[in-house]
Amino acid sequence: MANDPYPTPLESRLGYLLKHAQAQLARTSAEALAPYGVDGHELAVLVVLSAGEPLSQVEAAGRLGVDRTTMVSLIDGLEDHGLVERRRSPQDRRKNIVELTAAGQDCLRRAENARRAAERRFLAPLDEDAAVSLFRALRTLVLAERE
Repeated sequence: MANDPYPTPLESRLGYLLKHAQAQLARTSAEALAPYGVDGHELAVLVVLSAGEPLSQVEAAGRLGVDRTTMVSLIDGLEDHGLVERRRSPQDRRKNIVELTAAGQDCLRRAENARRAAERRFLAPLDEDAAVSLFRALRTLVLAERE
């Protein structure tokens, strides 16, 4: 299919290709993350919370681009697994600050290694230059949308 000189009409559409590439990457990533008890959304929360400064649930939700209800659900699940903890902000008692626990930091490190390996497997059909070009092109498109 990849080297087929006569792609089907759908295979010549960017949206179709992006959708199916994303679905394939999501499956590959889910399999890689399963042993660590997190999915891609939960791992993204751990990444955002590891950025250094303490964040409230609302601030973390903003960085992830998710609504408050979704963020509460994600934090609840991570807290139930002992990966994060909430505490009241000393500056504003209405805010919950969310931080990684030691177990959360360990999970983040191991799951991120697994995620990177899964991405390498996903990109394996491309040579290194093509993989770097794809990453840069997608990043440019995503960042241009934010401007």
